[in-house]
Amino acid sequence: MQNSNKELISNFSLIPVILSGGSGSRLWPLSRSSLPKQYLRLEEKNNFSLLQNTYLRVKELKNITNPIIISNEEQRFIVAEQMREINVSPESIILEPFGKNTAPAIALAAIKALENFKNPILLVLSSDHKIEDEKKFHKVIKEGLSYAKNESLITFGIVPKRAETGYGYIESYTELSELENISKIKNFIEKPNIDLAKKLIKDKHFLWNSGIFLFKASTILKELETFHPKIVKICRDSIERGSNDLDFFRICGETFKHCTNIPIDVAVMEKTKLGSVLSLNAGWDDIGSWESLWKNSEKDKDGNITKGEIFIEKSKNCYLRSEERLIVGIDLENLIVIETNDAVLVSKKESTQKVKQIVQHLNKSNPDVSQENKKKYRPWGNFTTIEKGANWQVKKLEVKPNASISLQMHHKRSEHWVIVNGTAKVEIDGEISLLNKNESAYIPLGAKHRLSNPGEIPLILIEVQSGNYLGEDDIIRFEDVYGRTTK
Repeated sequence: MQNSNKELISNFSLIPVILSGGSGSRLWPLSRSSLPKQYLRLEEKNNFSLLQNTYLRVKELKNITNPIIISNEEQRFIVAEQMREINVSPESIILEPFGKNTAPAIALAAIKALENFKNPILLVLSSDHKIEDEKKFHKVIKEGLSYAKNESLITFGIVPKRAETGYGYIESYTELSELENISKIKNFIEKPNIDLAKKLIKDKHFLWNSGIFLFKASTILKELETFHPKIVKICRDSIERGSNDLDFFRICGETFKHCTNIPIDVAVMEKTKLGSVLSLNAGWDDIGSWESLWKNSEKDKDGNITKGEIFIEKSKNCYLRSEERLIVGIDLENLIVIETNDAVLVSKKESTQKVKQIVQHLNKSNPDVSQENKKKYRPWGNFTTIEKGANWQVKKLEVKPNASISLQMHHKRSEHWVIVNGTAKVEIDGEISLLNKNESAYIPLGAKHRLSNPGEIPLILIEVQSGNYLGEDDIIRFEDVYGRTTK
């Protein structure tokens, strides 16, 4: 891990802390726990993911460092790959074995930041926000820095544009407008019902809670130690007992599991005397539902947004997205239609906040569909499940140039590889061969084998598995350049 920008300029370093461990269930079926919304390329202006845009929009700020990213075990290779795509080497990618909400995540980041920087200021960012006016965003961040340097804990509030039930609200002591005004915080209100939300937006003391924070690492830790000393102790111990693993830092799960699950708003911001809210008017939105994505995307003359293979006639104000198959819509209005390779969502726009509840139900009845994406990411590339039966399975594998899977074997399945693009270096029980397009290899059950891509273009192959058990845990690794173990 490289630590760039450690030199102190104007006696402080500004460290972006990106919280990237969420599941994004309200954007199901495109977003799932195995590939949540922050890693999807949803924005119109560029081809970057929400996570990538989160860092790219702040990288020009003065004294900015590479980010500290809080992620989880399952998503770690997606995070690392997406940072490599934009030529960023994070200061740290901290892996939480399980999510404990924002207070512990921020405590972990603050402790790690103080290991390598003197007097750092943390800019805490969610990985799934949209900011239209980056210049104005930078201006407000710079304003907030003047308060953060003087020990204030700054959060950013958005002047409400509508009665939104999907966001929390901040109550300020003084009225705040769309200008960059600041006030002490009076209260936090969790996601209100529609009747309360309609009342709140009429009162200029109430702002949407953006979930963006700015404070010194030392100051937030001091306040956490005042109100929740156990959280700080557990996080310190989790880091002390943790270890570096390639591009990642693994905290100790046995220690961290005892940490309180609590957001930073409740843990500190509702209690501290140091908290202030700064109004932010920069085109902020939380891409938290299909309706919000529709509101934040460029529409045609009839208010429709279409992605993929879509044919519509006499339809208005719809969002239709096809990943694989043709969608035909006739006389539709105010609908969301999302097609993936294993699920289709059809909903009224105003009902998409309920998707999260549906996913929670599916988690119990059909977790494969609710949680798993058929495309899985690995450090060497990715694989997609095409079809499967009781004792067979077909996958498409894509191996990045100069990458390699581990030297491995399976106890319960054999495999047959057919090359469809690129060149494959295949090792089976010590024998090495090079295979080109339309050539194949058979890997018997129990054979030690490894697949590599020695070329400069992606290697794509079809893998047919056959056996009485096809789970991903039937892998015995002997050598692995990515440091993975069999467990």
